[in-house]
Amino acid sequence: MNIEIKKSKNPVNYQDAIKDLEHRLSLVFQNKEKELIWTLEHNEIYTGGTSYKENEILNNSINFVKTNRGGKITYHGPGQLICYFVIDLRNRKKDIRNFVCIIEKTIIQTLEQFNIKSFADRKNIGIWFDNKKETQKVAAIGIRVSKWIAYHGFSINIDNDLNKYKNIISCGIRDKGVTNLKSIINQDYNNLEQKIIDNFIVNLKS
Repeated sequence: MNIEIKKSKNPVNYQDAIKDLEHRLSLVFQNKEKELIWTLEHNEIYTGGTSYKENEILNNSINFVKTNRGGKITYHGPGQLICYFVIDLRNRKKDIRNFVCIIEKTIIQTLEQFNIKSFADRKNIGIWFDNKKETQKVAAIGIRVSKWIAYHGFSINIDNDLNKYKNIISCGIRDKGVTNLKSIINQDYNNLEQKIIDNFIVNLKS
């Protein structure tokens, strides 16, 4: 398995990141470049996937961009870990559902290492936490597959501003909430990034 690991310390512009991913996808398809796992953070931006609806934007003044990933509308900003990837499914199972399960397993396993029990939901994509009062999303997943190469990624809320989600109907889901890891357990998450990468690589081999 030949995967480049890239960690950006400074916030990356959203459109620039997607251009980089699409360029890498083209090179991976031609077998001219390694696959990629890229962790980063974005400045504040709202993105709408291929199935989002206009009425899911509750505040028209937000910084919003349409994107070609799957899914609805979500928020990215400081305090959130983004994990992008370019993974060649031609060398693995050509099974998109299986690949999504690998991502779900990676996030759930990693959060377990921080004593947080989370779960996937077949009806509502993402990773969820049950705080007894309501079910809340702690991680969002949005991928696209082109020529059997998967890209875009997932995001985990660590200590981001949850009030930003009041501007949208997050992921198009009206009856569930959004949370972050600091709200669940106030602890040190500095090594979350590396644990996500390590678990992702192990799960990609399975």
